Amino acid sequence: MIAFFTVSGIAALLFWFGALYVASTVVVPKAGGEYTEGIAAQPRYINPILSQTSEADADLAQLVYSGLFGYDDDGNLTKRMAADYNVSEDGKLYTVTLRQGIKWHDGEEVTADDVLFTILAIQDPTNKSPLRSNWLSVEVASADRYTVTFTLKKAYFGFLENLTVGILPKHIWENITPENFLLADYNLVPIGSGPYSFFDSKKDSNGNMLSYELRAFNDYFEGAPYISKMTFHFYPDEDSLIDAYNRKEVLGINSVTPENLPSLKESQSTRIYEIAIPRVFAVFFNVTKNPSLAYDEVRQALNYATDREAIVREVLSGKGQSAYSAVLPFMTGYAADLSLPYFDLDKANALLDEKGWMRGQDGVRAKGANVLEIEITTPDWQGLVKTADILKTEWEHLGARVSVRVLGASDIQRNVIPPRDYQALIFGEATMLDSDPYSFWHSSQKQDPGLNLAFFDNKEADDILTTLREELDLDKRREKYRTFQEILYRENPAVFLYAPSHLYVVNNIVKGVNVKNIDAPAFRLSNVKNWYINTRRVRK
Repeated sequence: MIAFFTVSGIAALLFWFGALYVASTVVVPKAGGEYTEGIAAQPRYINPILSQTSEADADLAQLVYSGLFGYDDDGNLTKRMAADYNVSEDGKLYTVTLRQGIKWHDGEEVTADDVLFTILAIQDPTNKSPLRSNWLSVEVASADRYTVTFTLKKAYFGFLENLTVGILPKHIWENITPENFLLADYNLVPIGSGPYSFFDSKKDSNGNMLSYELRAFNDYFEGAPYISKMTFHFYPDEDSLIDAYNRKEVLGINSVTPENLPSLKESQSTRIYEIAIPRVFAVFFNVTKNPSLAYDEVRQALNYATDREAIVREVLSGKGQSAYSAVLPFMTGYAADLSLPYFDLDKANALLDEKGWMRGQDGVRAKGANVLEIEITTPDWQGLVKTADILKTEWEHLGARVSVRVLGASDIQRNVIPPRDYQALIFGEATMLDSDPYSFWHSSQKQDPGLNLAFFDNKEADDILTTLREELDLDKRREKYRTFQEILYRENPAVFLYAPSHLYVVNNIVKGVNVKNIDAPAFRLSNVKNWYINTRRVRK
């Protein structure tokens, strides 16, 4: 009996000591641990001026390289390698001062010459950088060892976004000829100044990359990251990637489509981050290919006959927003109080009835010789095909005869978009968080390689889109955006559908992932140095 009370007393004492310890301490991150992530792609150019066309390349470049600017978890621009910057009153001269003492992974110091070299490499057409068009009208110079100047021919409110590009080390790349730039080993064995440095990679007998290992760079200028090792595994498709996650081969998935969420089996140990990203899918009308779509009332009626909320539920499993509730992601934060088209089939029918579009015996409407027939073209992506099928059903209720043409994504890019060979095209627009819609809606962009897929041509809108690019005052820019949106909604050149969230899957042992808004998928890793797996307790 005495032994029982003695043991009980010791247990109680230990319990209270433990409770006191927990109450008087807090959990903080501790260095260590390994994070493994899967990607359904192959890396080829882990090079910040070439990586934009591949998720694998962009993700790895985000970790290995640093830019003058970066993003915080809310998607706001923040200084990275830049210690300070100044913009001239006319908005044409940007002067950026670098932090001193930033180290490359090989120990050399980062200087203004590296920034100059990087921009000149982007501008060199031989290097085939996807970023080149953003830099054609910019002159760059190094004023001294730590100061860089950028001179623009015309002011541009979004120029700082360009300075998020990772900087290349001149001493590594300057001896590589332009002819060998795309073939250089440094594209897969990079040296950067980011939070992680290259350590090792493994390939199969066919040369396919199997894994890619990065190690924490302890001399990173913003402080060494907590997670010691980041390893990426590469898979041929999303199904293989999900299977690897379910087998615990990886702790995260860089991106997953909504329809595959039910395939994730480790639900209790999984966190799915729904990250806002400025991507909007729409049906773009080509009035030159379909005379019926040239009628204002037809385009307006199709807008009213589209149940966007239902599409978000059925296609995205609720993981996104209807385009209008997102206030059109390419103009986030502007003109949120505008009265936008909503789902109202009765109103849609009334519009067509009033304008003389009569139903025939087969239920299909016609006005004179014009039959309301529409062919919807869509890439062969599961979510978009399902979207097309829903639209077909909804628009047939309006009295349209609708067919769906499904083509491979490469076929769309090569044979459909360049010649504008479609009547109604389901496609996406990818922009920046504080975006510039010029390339999507200015009349000068109607022909390939322009991105005005709706053949939109409006003189007042053109003037607004041109002048707002040079407008640095945020309030004045909002006014211009509002007027532009009013024109867009009045003309109905497209049916804006939805803005899907970027779905990022991570095992919940990984903490500190607080990202909410991103410009591009790779920017979910912008603040990876703050992520952690291991913890320790310290006194409050």
